[in-house]
Amino acid sequence: MKLTVEISKYPLADNYIDPIKEFIDQLNSYDNVHVITNSLSTQVFGDYDDVMAAIQGCIKWSFEKYGKVVFVCKFLHGDLRS
Repeated sequence: MKLTVEISKYPLADNYIDPIKEFIDQLNSYDNVHVITNSLSTQVFGDYDDVMAAIQGCIKWSFEKYGKVVFVCKFLHGDLRS
């Protein structure tokens, strides 16, 4: 099953750009997902299990590294690119 997730990250810190960039870099380290970033959000595409594993790992990493962070996610069944 294919999945599309749109993620917006809001670090609760004065320096918010680095945590966002590093989160995107972490997502891009997963080979089985496709990541598209724009000025409003990051979109992740791929097989359901691969996308969920990547998001889970990256959100956990972000909480451990930066503490308080707000994530807003939208999940869509299927691949929005097609």
